[in-house]
Amino acid sequence: MRSTRASHTLCPVTTPSSVLSIELAGVPLRNPVLLAAGTAGYVDEMADAMPLRSVGAVVTKSITAEPREGNQTWRVMDVPGGMLNAIGLANVGRDKFRATFAPRIAEAPTRVIGSIAGHSIEDYVSVAHMFNEISHVPAVEINVSCPNVAHGSTFGESPEALRELLQAVRPALADAKLFVKMPPITSGDGSDHSMVALATVAIECGADAITIANTVPAMAIDVETRTPRLANVTGGLSGPAVHPIAVRLVHLVYRGVARDAGVPIIGAGGVVCWQDAAEFILAGATAVEIGTALFADPRISGRVVSGLERWVKRQGASSVTELIGAVRLPETKP
Repeated sequence: MRSTRASHTLCPVTTPSSVLSIELAGVPLRNPVLLAAGTAGYVDEMADAMPLRSVGAVVTKSITAEPREGNQTWRVMDVPGGMLNAIGLANVGRDKFRATFAPRIAEAPTRVIGSIAGHSIEDYVSVAHMFNEISHVPAVEINVSCPNVAHGSTFGESPEALRELLQAVRPALADAKLFVKMPPITSGDGSDHSMVALATVAIECGADAITIANTVPAMAIDVETRTPRLANVTGGLSGPAVHPIAVRLVHLVYRGVARDAGVPIIGAGGVVCWQDAAEFILAGATAVEIGTALFADPRISGRVVSGLERWVKRQGASSVTELIGAVRLPETKP
């Protein structure tokens, strides 16, 4: 058990007086802007390009049990409205992360949230135990969009597979909050495979927060050579094109289950300006993640924070939390 969490992890990097200060599943953050997994290095590499103390938290690159080189090139490409990527979970693996990067977390000028990926339940549990031993990691985000080698589908697409995974991972994170990063299940029909249904399963299994959502499966073809433009054939679409999709999903999950359950949502997908972040908050998100935009301009996060602060004050709110889920919907006709 980690007895030093409260005194050494949760106090030094907050600014309680700010209108943007929040608590994300009990973890105090100076503002609701997070740098998404896979876009900001392992811990503090982005400090070379931007002041990390300007954001609420950094989410580490997703760590797997064993090192992974990832897919062949090309594995990242720009497309109208965003980016396609098929990195293939390239990372140094659990052991090297623990030896090389974990010691730097305590000195990071902002919160560091872990991220886990894998292709088997055993992989997830193994990395979860590693993160649970790092006292300065208050929360861990579980990427459930990975293919399950045992069943052939992604963990996050099946309520049964998601439940089995989270029931195994939750006990391994005895001292850390469990955030579940969902795939973009666009069905809103209330079926077992809708985003609301899957978020309900995650909450029932002990999720402390829900991240909505991961990249959208997509593909691009070179029409001259008639070959896929990504070596992996398909990849994940991110950037402005997916933002309206993610806003809708946040809205559905907030009103469908998260609000009543008291479980916060982290909105992720296409945030390139403060207005995008504000949309997520009005739809029901407590925090937002910036990812793809960082590749174009790492300093964009500071502008998002500044814009949000001015927006909150213009709205006449004393805290950004007053605006969570505050979208004004048309009245329903009888």
